[in-house]
Amino acid sequence: MATYILLSTLTDEGAKTIKKKPGRIKEVNEELDKLGVKVTAQYAVLGPYDFVNVVEAPDNETIARVSAELASRGSIKITTLPAIDIDTFIASFR
Repeated sequence: MATYILLSTLTDEGAKTIKKKPGRIKEVNEELDKLGVKVTAQYAVLGPYDFVNVVEAPDNETIARVSAELASRGSIKITTLPAIDIDTFIASFR
């Protein structure tokens, strides 16, 4: 499984949803699992993004599909970044 970082920002609609039903965040994690993406870490953050999620997916196509699915709901905007394990990255220089 490949690792990806999802940086997300709530839209006005998403902020209203979270305020009314904060447990929705965990419900979305369960939906991701059913779509083949496992959330391995999740943080609410301050700054230009509202959440940082570390996820695992089998390939770029899966994470692209899931990112598009989430964004199409209108509650968040997502930046998706592929992540390389630091040991793997260092080994690539050998």
